[in-house]
Amino acid sequence: MATIDQQFVEYIVKTLVNNPDKVSVERKIDEKGVLLSLTVDPEDVGRVIGKRGVTAQSIRMLLRALGTKQDARYNLKIVNTDEDGGVREKKADEEAKEEVVEETEEAEEESESSELAEKTRAELADLDDLDI
Repeated sequence: MATIDQQFVEYIVKTLVNNPDKVSVERKIDEKGVLLSLTVDPEDVGRVIGKRGVTAQSIRMLLRALGTKQDARYNLKIVNTDEDGGVREKKADEEAKEEVVEETEEAEEESESSELAEKTRAELADLDDLDI
């Protein structure tokens, strides 16, 4: 049975492609989080990636939004299956990985500052309880 994240990506991609029956999403969990590998018909790869990778980046952004709700870090890899049956990653996917690293670092910094803000609020609340 597919998880909610797999169903989410599958639903989005199936609405974009001409061959929705050939869309598949594999899920792996590692130390970096959840990796979803998306495989589509070779003729639909361009539709999923979009001009300059804009569509792929939009899907990744929606997936990260789901990740914040699910308390998970998601990465999406778009896999291209050649006519020969060989599998290779798309160039746009490589470029997007660099952006993912930058966004991950930013998210970690935001998380740390959020934790600091919560800690500070708790300390201030404790000070308000003091009778001075």
